This record gives sequence, structure tokens and C-alpha cells, in this order.
Amino acid sequence: MSPFDESISLQPGEPGTWFAFADPHQESISAMFGGWSSAVSLHAVQCAAEAEGEPLDPTTPAALTINFIERVTPGHDVRLHVQHLGGGRSLAHWRADIHSLDDDRMLTTATVVLANRRATDGHVEPAVPAVPEPDGLDEYRAPGPQGQRTVLRPISGFPPEAQADTTSRHWLRELSGRPVDHLLLAYLADQYPPRSFYWGAGPRPSASVTLSVYFHATVAELDAVGDDHVLVDAVGTRGAESTSGQQARIWSRGGVLLATTEQLAWYR
Repeated sequence: MSPFDESISLQPGEPGTWFAFADPHQESISAMFGGWSSAVSLHAVQCAAEAEGEPLDPTTPAALTINFIERVTPGHDVRLHVQHLGGGRSLAHWRADIHSLDDDRMLTTATVVLANRRATDGHVEPAVPAVPEPDGLDEYRAPGPQGQRTVLRPISGFPPEAQADTTSRHWLRELSGRPVDHLLLAYLADQYPPRSFYWGAGPRPSASVTLSVYFHATVAELDAVGDDHVLVDAVGTRGAESTSGQQARIWSRGGVLLATTEQLAWYR
């Protein structure tokens, strides 16, 4: 089991209840990394769906939205409550809430859509940007212990500080050697700097309020990625009156759009 899998491992409780340990290695600056909360919530939904599902039930993650209500404290056990909200043979809607074990406070709440993927026609609107290969680029680490679990290889927009616009691009890789799947995509989708750093004088107090990930890659496309770098192409939307929006596209080295993500952050 990789360190990433250990960090999001779950112990079953009563039906619909799972327990996890907030691994201090996944701490960001003063709380658990938001990508960890996203991944462990998705993992709980997958475990619950497997426990009560049938072969025709939707099983592939299509979308995840998580709201960060209170700080998830590193080094503490948490309880996840998972509920199947409804759906049919094509789509299933789930909810996963992370609670404090000490006083049962709700810390995060997430909704997850699982889908039965079927062959259809399709399109891809954006084009993968032309960028240098990751291997010859310098490394950059995010602050906090979690920053030692991934390596960023900046292409543009680093270090995050005042610049003409809020765009940035970097290659990103989780360092355990674990192949990229939907859980790791949920984790990596939070690994890019707050856009408020770019129009201000650099790093400033900021925290994610809500984060959404839309999973586009097929299982075969994820298998082709393996444990390779992925490309994160990020841009801000608008920041005003303490909230800031940002979006990112996550591409494989082969030019496949794996996921898109958007979040709203608080800043001052």
C-alpha cells in the first residue's frame, strides 16, 4: 500500500459510517490539505457504493464538489457519514460528510456523482498547451508537510507573486509511485496556488471554501498515465470582497484532458 493509500485508508463502522485518520503528512499550512479531504470523501463513497451496489449500479466518478466548513485537524481521527441520495442505472448521487470525533462537528460536506460510462460521440473544446517536457524543469514544493508528497515543475507563474495576469502552468506528480486514478485526481486537483497571490504582493491568508472536480478521463486513459506527471493549466476568474475564483485543466503528458476543476477561495 502506498503512503497516499495509507493516508486515505478507511475503517468501517455502522452502516453508512467510516473512520479515517487525518495523516499529519497531508497537512498543508495550518490544516489538512483540501485535496486530502476531497480524496478521502470520494474514497468513502466508493467503498459505500461497493458495499451495497450491484453490477449494473453506477461506479465511475463523474463529479465531486466539497465544501470546507471548519478546519480538519491533522493527527486526529474523523468520522465520515455516507448517504446514497438517489439516481438510476446511469447516474447515482451520493453525499459524504466529515465529522469531528470529539464533538461531532461537521467539518466538510461533499456530493459525488457516480456514472455508468457508455460509448458515445464526443468532443474536446480546449487544446492542450504547448509546453516543455517536465524532466528538465526545476522543482518547486508547496508549503507544509503535504508539499513534500508532491513535486511541481513550474512552466510559468512561479513563484506565485504579483504579475500581469493570474495564469500559471506546471507539471505535477505525486511521489509515492502510485498510478493516477480518480482518487489521485481528486487529490491533485487542489494542488495549485490561490490566485489572490498573483494580483497581490505574493502569499497572503487564503483558504478554499468550495472545490469541484469534473472527471473526464476513461479508465483506459488513466491507465495510460501510470504514475507520470500531469499538466495543470490554471487561471483566476475574479477576486473581490474577500472571495476569489479559479479554474484549472489537468492534462496527461499525451495531451488527454483528464479533469477540470474550479474553486472559490476566501482571502484577505
